[in-house]
Amino acid sequence: PKRKRRFPGVCVAVPTSVGRPKISLDLKPTFQSYIILTHAHKLIKLKKKHSRMVVSSTCVLGAGCYWGTEKYIKIDFQKKFPGSIKSAKVGFMNPDPNGMVNPSYRQVCSGSTGHVEVLQVELNQPDEHYEELLKFFFTFHDPTTMNRQGNDAGTQYASYIFTDGEEQAKIANRIKEELQGLLDAKKVSYGGGVFMSMGGGGKKVTTQISPATTFYEAHEEHQEYLMKNPNGYCNHRFRFNEWPELN
Repeated sequence: PKRKRRFPGVCVAVPTSVGRPKISLDLKPTFQSYIILTHAHKLIKLKKKHSRMVVSSTCVLGAGCYWGTEKYIKIDFQKKFPGSIKSAKVGFMNPDPNGMVNPSYRQVCSGSTGHVEVLQVELNQPDEHYEELLKFFFTFHDPTTMNRQGNDAGTQYASYIFTDGEEQAKIANRIKEELQGLLDAKKVSYGGGVFMSMGGGGKKVTTQISPATTFYEAHEEHQEYLMKNPNGYCNHRFRFNEWPELN
């Protein structure tokens, strides 16, 4: 058989006179092989780290009547972050993946289908704007009133975050916990309608978080409703303008 050529820290095939070649591992370490293997190990770890940080560009939010949710996000959020939204559509989503298929607006309004009125948003730069969008989401509706926004009551008006992927879920749960901390510290209030440095103690954030299911787009006349009808119905308003520091 041929003599084995020596390569530092790698597997080599050694031809034999009979049968398949044997695999031999040169276990003799060298400084060069250590540098190569260490560099490769760092690259693998870096790739794994970045893969965990990817945030989906699609997010779905329920904050009561979707007309106001759409107006505040498409117009007011983009005043703070111009060009952040690629597209947005109002519609319905059910936390139950086996819920009614393609419900009508009247069926959802009855409160019997389990669907939530939502806005589906496509972000241009989700890594930069998803967390900011969630914080903004909590400024213009009341997440402490279970299945209710003002006079609108029912499961269809729930405060809801439907997540697309593990990273969105982590961020959503962290922001929700942070908001509860701000309420407990009386740094935000959902009682008086304006930002108050003293208030809000004792209330609990009831916003639900679950994986996104099928999105059913609402009829065209419901898209951009408040843009077409500036004096149309809207029960949303800013509760506070900036996200306070917890500490």
